Amino acid sequence: MQKQVRTNKEFVVTSIQSLRNRWKSLSRLQKTLINLLVWGGLIAAYFIWQHSQLPGAMLYVHNQTDRPIFSYFVNDNWGGNATANGGGGATCCWRIEGKTLKVDWIKGRTGEQVRQGVQKETLSVEIANPPRQHTDRYLHVHFFPGDQVRLAWSANLDTPYENLKEAPPVFNSKDQETKSQ
Repeated sequence: MQKQVRTNKEFVVTSIQSLRNRWKSLSRLQKTLINLLVWGGLIAAYFIWQHSQLPGAMLYVHNQTDRPIFSYFVNDNWGGNATANGGGGATCCWRIEGKTLKVDWIKGRTGEQVRQGVQKETLSVEIANPPRQHTDRYLHVHFFPGDQVRLAWSANLDTPYENLKEAPPVFNSKDQETKSQ
């Protein structure tokens, strides 16, 4: 008596044939219900996954310094520019994630600053990502004197740092700045 040994390929082919035979033996109603359950499960899984994702963010700039912001980036997402002692605008729509965010910016020059010989500066800082609610759509990026940057999430254009001229203290933050020209 010789014992037959089935290979993995034979096992798979046999299993597929068995499933095909079972499927053929089902009534039309049973097949329809199974199809509805499978498609319904896939659609439900997609909506659950989609709901768990944070929406894209708009970067909104506020500049409290005497130098224009020529350009800035948050985690390599371009945020636009801002006039000296003023605001800029919003850029959309970016995926802003992580426990820390890297803010890179180029300090521009006004006409008077150019005449005074002030040079452009490129700066970078890593800042803790503030807590974000699911409804928050705006990441407000505030540039303060002394090369200080503060971030705040909000559901609208309101920000807690709106009327401040100096940067508020940061707790548990490891600001590490690097300058280059």
